[in-house]
Amino acid sequence: MTALTSQAVRSDDFVANLRLDPWLSGVLIALLSLGLVMVYSATIAGGKQTLDTSFQHLLRHATHIVFGLMVMTAISITRIKWWNRISKPLLLISIVVLGALLVPGIGVEVNGSVRWLDLGSIRLQPSEFVKVAMVIYTAGYLTRKQEEIGQFSQGILMIGLVLAVLALLLLMEPDFGSFVVIALTVGMMLFLGGIRFWHFLLCVLLGVVAMVVLTVVSPYRMQRVMSFLNPWSDPFDSGFQLTQALIAFGRGEWYGVGLGASIQKLYYLPHANTDFLLAVIAEELGLIGVLLVVALFGLLLWRAFAIARRAETVGKIYSARLAQGAGLLLVIQAQINIGVNSGVLPTKGLTLPFLSYGGSSMLASCMAMGLLMAVARELRPQPGGRR
Repeated sequence: MTALTSQAVRSDDFVANLRLDPWLSGVLIALLSLGLVMVYSATIAGGKQTLDTSFQHLLRHATHIVFGLMVMTAISITRIKWWNRISKPLLLISIVVLGALLVPGIGVEVNGSVRWLDLGSIRLQPSEFVKVAMVIYTAGYLTRKQEEIGQFSQGILMIGLVLAVLALLLLMEPDFGSFVVIALTVGMMLFLGGIRFWHFLLCVLLGVVAMVVLTVVSPYRMQRVMSFLNPWSDPFDSGFQLTQALIAFGRGEWYGVGLGASIQKLYYLPHANTDFLLAVIAEELGLIGVLLVVALFGLLLWRAFAIARRAETVGKIYSARLAQGAGLLLVIQAQINIGVNSGVLPTKGLTLPFLSYGGSSMLASCMAMGLLMAVARELRPQPGGRR
């Protein structure tokens, strides 16, 4: 009888651990549902228009979502202190894997970039997971250095060296977009973690200078910037992606041309199901659809910061920094993707979290959401008044 009672208590605890934050769950369901519909809409015109080919991308995307939700659920029931404990080895493993990509015969080259690992039936893009690993590491770094964060050597220099190593490896792939996301996320985490304001301004200045230099010395990045400044000067070559995306936005107007009625996705808009999925949303659902996506990511960031504030109030500093970092990572990448699609930023190969087609992106995004869910779960009052 005692054994049965004990087992029932453990089962109740497991069920309680699976109760996810309702705000985050609502945002996640809305983004995943919209993404599933729009990926199908963006890819249905491809192939031979037979039943098996028209559903191919939909089934793959649905599979990515299922695996992503499984990973998110598993992470959401872990202990936050465990992630703090493994933050250093996790980052080290990430750096080693990034370095391995550059070894001939290991990394897979696609469109001139070596960003993928071939694991038989699946391909993984390690840079997506490095983003999450860097958030976990930076949260631990800010917690360990909490009393010394005002010093330049402790607050900026050490984390800057880690970023420099990642920058070297990512730019050799090349994957400039991922490095920008990591740098912006870490920079904001440092600012929220309490570094001195003039140290933060110095980082921003150095970051801007570094990006300008990297753009100037790289012909293909310079070409992207020039096509961004005036895409209509060469609308059939260097400015093709941006002009087609802008045409999609223009056709959508306020309410869109209707779900499935996009013309730009019919072999005009490159990467319509990945990098430029938002342009298809803009054309088919109009400005209302775009504003819905922006609002959902805004709600995600608000909830992440609300969870972080609660964690800091009860003295869980690592949990607070982790929640801030996970929320910032997802929203910053979304902001860049939205900026690229709408012509506000130069073209970069970044997906829209939870919406775009891509297994690595979906898994990494769900990992970040799982960390947020785990922080929120540990803040819930437990039976007996425990947290």
